[in-house]
Amino acid sequence: MKSKATLKQIAKELGVSVSTVSKALNGSPEISEPTKQRVQEYAKLKNYKPNVIGLSLKNRRTKTIGVIIPNILNSFFAKVFSGIEKVADAKGYKVITCISNESLEKEINALEMLSNGTIDGFILSIAEESQKMHKFNHFTTIINEGTPIVMFDRIADEVNCDKVVVDDFESAVNATEHLIKTGCRKIALLSTIDNLSVGKLREKGFYKAIESKGVAVDKNLIILTDNTDDFDKKAADFFTKYKPDGVFALDEHSSIAAMKLGLKAGLKIPEDLSIIGFADGVWSRRMTPSLSTVSQHGPEIGEVAAQLLIDKLESQEETFTFSTTTVKTELRQRESTKKLV
Repeated sequence: MKSKATLKQIAKELGVSVSTVSKALNGSPEISEPTKQRVQEYAKLKNYKPNVIGLSLKNRRTKTIGVIIPNILNSFFAKVFSGIEKVADAKGYKVITCISNESLEKEINALEMLSNGTIDGFILSIAEESQKMHKFNHFTTIINEGTPIVMFDRIADEVNCDKVVVDDFESAVNATEHLIKTGCRKIALLSTIDNLSVGKLREKGFYKAIESKGVAVDKNLIILTDNTDDFDKKAADFFTKYKPDGVFALDEHSSIAAMKLGLKAGLKIPEDLSIIGFADGVWSRRMTPSLSTVSQHGPEIGEVAAQLLIDKLESQEETFTFSTTTVKTELRQRESTKKLV
């Protein structure tokens, strides 16, 4: 049995755009007769079958949004997805979700699989491997083929599309300043996401707060890694050896580790050690003591991203401008930090 050709493959073979192939196959008057005949004959030769969900890139919408998230176990992405689905459902759109599992290859495969007439546009957060390798051409290719993308949280400045972010830098400044105001002077910075754009911004915010308040930075109190195994090795005797009195943890793993290792080292929380984590899963409220966190308002991010994409899809404009929307975070103080006097 012959494999079915795709619009993209036909376009590549004939040296024309995907849009031209689609229009030619649908008999559009915009395409010359010789080109129509050439495309249609080639499509027949290659056993092309039109996608029943999306017969045309331009003329028929599938009313379906493709969502690509990097990590299904991260509660933040689950919250963002709930926001996307809420707006999509209200606007009459379906949602198809793929997990890149932090892989560049899986991210590319998901984009290619869904962009062949299955969906109208994408909402996505970039995979760890893509950011680490600085590979973003696959996004630009999809956009150039006429499929809009909205990025959230992990973004690429080089890609011209709408983006939704949180105020990572400012929220890191505020969290660190809170630790300083409550009396912390030996503040540790912990991260397992040093290769991600959001991790870099949070790190800069930490240093800005430390420098502006005149508190000394002890390099022994900094653990910046890009994987959990490396972090766990470096953090094993960290609290026993250096005894920090404050911790700003930039991600879920380092937040939980700080709490567990601090208690294991015999430090009382928050009397001896105050901790703020950049995460807000259910576990942060249920831990003993409960963890003070920077809440990223995931559902709101999802709602904003979905509305941006649907506005683009339903617009009659031929050319678009792109924007970056910043959603404010919130410092949620629980039992792991001292109260401001």
